[in-house]
Amino acid sequence: MRRMRNTIYVTSEEAWLRKDGANLVVEVAGAERGRAPLHVIDGVVSFGRAGASPALLAACAEAGITVSHLDPAGRFLARVEGRRTGNVALRRAQFRAADDPVRAVPIVRGIVAAKAANQRAVLRRALRDHGEALAPATRAELEAAERRLTDAARRTLVAPSVEALRGLEGEAAAIYFAAFPALVRVEDPAFRFGGRSRRPPLDRMNALLSFLYALLGHDCRSAAEAHGLDPQVGFLHADRPGRASLALDLMEELRPVLADRLALSLVNRRQLAAGDFVVEEAGGVRLTDDARKRVLVAWQERKRDELRHPFLAETMPLGLVAHAQAQMLARHLRGDLDGYPAFIWK
Repeated sequence: MRRMRNTIYVTSEEAWLRKDGANLVVEVAGAERGRAPLHVIDGVVSFGRAGASPALLAACAEAGITVSHLDPAGRFLARVEGRRTGNVALRRAQFRAADDPVRAVPIVRGIVAAKAANQRAVLRRALRDHGEALAPATRAELEAAERRLTDAARRTLVAPSVEALRGLEGEAAAIYFAAFPALVRVEDPAFRFGGRSRRPPLDRMNALLSFLYALLGHDCRSAAEAHGLDPQVGFLHADRPGRASLALDLMEELRPVLADRLALSLVNRRQLAAGDFVVEEAGGVRLTDDARKRVLVAWQERKRDELRHPFLAETMPLGLVAHAQAQMLARHLRGDLDGYPAFIWK
């Protein structure tokens, strides 16, 4: 398994990134604010107007370091990367499998079943840790949602097509997010969750989830590319110009584990307050600059948490699970594994 490297997050609007020898240097108003050797960097993510020198961009491209640009709310804008590498035979196998229902359905079945199981695990964790403190009606609601997610995961085993599996994925998401308000334990009405909304997020919880999903999407796309896969060609998500469908596929198994659990922890532990968000005139909600930095620190810490991978039987940081899944998908497409072992959190 590869070594976990660092992602550099640049949040200052006035930042300038340049190359100094074999180092990336971040400057603000002409003063150096930080530096890191290029060989320990996996990616660079900048929010807002941060710029970079051509020499640094060239060095990053040569080293396989992707530079991504996001807006302050975390919405993807653009990315700079070097020439495509990897095994063209693997990508051809990926394209053929994506167009072949006989091969695509088992892959999608694993992704959807794992996502529903991991959503169920989030509910089970809440019932285990806080069940005694929950109101009877709330506890009953979570238990009912847990049973329905179990049923949805089981029905993936007999779903005959990708379209049917997409329907089950949507059903599981509806069940999960209907129960999600019961997982938010703070009494502050500012964190009331009224259902999933995006582009723009319409409440604080959705703003936090969308921001974390953007970070996870960056990591999943990088994982797909690192293992020679084309991030645009997915199995669960349909092809669409500009959409990194395979990265979205890899995200589905990890959203509940990495992003949702972290969002709930930050809010329930009162590490974020209502004042850490900006409500814009048009109705959208986003994190303040200071809160965004704190969330990024928590995100990096969450990625360092270790677990034992259920299929590989290896202990690894959570931040490497996307790479493990991309690697196993590539092995399956090459014929080295009989099936794609989706990630189920325990």
